[in-house]
Amino acid sequence: MSWKDKNAEMRGQLRSLNACVPDAAKGFGALSKAAKAPKALDEKTVEFVALAISVAERCEPCIAFHAEALVRLGATRDEIGDLLAMCIQMGGGPSLMYAAKALDCFDELSGAAG
Repeated sequence: MSWKDKNAEMRGQLRSLNACVPDAAKGFGALSKAAKAPKALDEKTVEFVALAISVAERCEPCIAFHAEALVRLGATRDEIGDLLAMCIQMGGGPSLMYAAKALDCFDELSGAAG
């Protein structure tokens, strides 16, 4: 399954969950909006942090969501590479494996050649 397909599937699952638990979904949405509001860090930097945490937590849907946001925000493959190198340094072998997934996802979503 492609990363685009995974994102579409994730969004469908989230719509179903949001309908089931609307108050919790609204609360999480408010938290997300507040955390992403521009302050000292710009939106792109915040998304870099989110992608790094996604790799560290080994969350494929999170990787796909935040890689997609970084493509939209104009992140470069070199920037992603720098971020993933730090993920590997901090997280060792498991982060190496999920960093590879994150780069594959970014490459697919951005159209970058690997």
